[in-house]
Amino acid sequence: MKHIHSKTISALTCLGVVLFIFFSIGARMGAANMLNTIMHTAHDLLLNTVFYLMGICVITGALGKLFVEFGVVDLLERVLRPLMKPLFHLPGVAALGAVMTFLSDNPAIISLAHDKHFGSFFKKYQYISLTNFGTAFGMGLIVIIFMISQGFGAEPLIGLVGAFCGCIVSTRLMQHFVLKAYPNYAEEVAVAPDAATQQQEKAPRERKSVFLRTLDALLDGGKGGVEIGVAIIPGVLIISTLVMILTFGPDANGQFTGAAYQGVEFLPWLANKADWLIDWLFGFTDPHQIAFPITALGAVGAALSLVPNFIRQGWIDGNAVAVFTAIGMCWSGFLSTHTAMLDSLGYRELTSKAIISHTLGGLVAAIMAHLLYLLLF
Repeated sequence: MKHIHSKTISALTCLGVVLFIFFSIGARMGAANMLNTIMHTAHDLLLNTVFYLMGICVITGALGKLFVEFGVVDLLERVLRPLMKPLFHLPGVAALGAVMTFLSDNPAIISLAHDKHFGSFFKKYQYISLTNFGTAFGMGLIVIIFMISQGFGAEPLIGLVGAFCGCIVSTRLMQHFVLKAYPNYAEEVAVAPDAATQQQEKAPRERKSVFLRTLDALLDGGKGGVEIGVAIIPGVLIISTLVMILTFGPDANGQFTGAAYQGVEFLPWLANKADWLIDWLFGFTDPHQIAFPITALGAVGAALSLVPNFIRQGWIDGNAVAVFTAIGMCWSGFLSTHTAMLDSLGYRELTSKAIISHTLGGLVAAIMAHLLYLLLF
């Protein structure tokens, strides 16, 4: 009986929230205009943004797989290895996780962490912090190439440095929280050495010609890019459509016509209430820019879809691109992945600590990108 009562309350709460949102927007735009705008915006995002992002995912996926096949990733890992201990308090092999997530997406760090040999290098508190460490570089190559394709050069690279700083904060904070809750994790190894040794004993791979290796890497990587491109469709269509309705306003005549990219300008109104703080922290020059970091919390692909419209409206500048790149990379939709990632590792109870750490890490990434931009420009 108690369970039924709880479900009833949950259902009524959900229904009330949904009705409140749609009634509030519909009262301003008109119900018919609101529904038409939702459909037209989602359709335009699918055709002009999702497929563009998918194209970038396919190309970068193929390139990433090619780098793995011919040892470029291993080379990068050896170059970055000396930075792991002093900056992130992680073993050198963690650099491989940073490179893999940078070339693909957040879950790459989990598939790597499930490798027993890889996991044997970590203490438990370090192993758990891999969710924060890997997430900070998720879809990094895609974000940077997308920003460059929009006509910006140095700004995305400044954002990359900002994301690196945010990753240090997020990873270190997570390790602090884990050790505070479980001090014994400081000495316990994540994976027993014998299990790691057993997995390492694998049959040698069949030798192939350079041509076949190149072809297989490009096609397999491109296929992985398609999967990422398909995976971002719900986030772009659902989250971006909602965010755009809350960000944009009526047409040039002040009328609602049901066209794509119209809305009620709620987020800019909200940002104006704290514009002194937002401008001080991030250097945002337009209240509409706050929509990007809010969207990046759930899906960085959806956040990227906002940029072309911001450019057309003249709402974006070099500082914003640097900050967008930093916070987009560092957060990279972590709210939608952290729970599943920690659950996969077997530490679901630490999800709240991971979210707090990574929220602060993303804010640091944005602030550092803003300060670096001011320093250089």
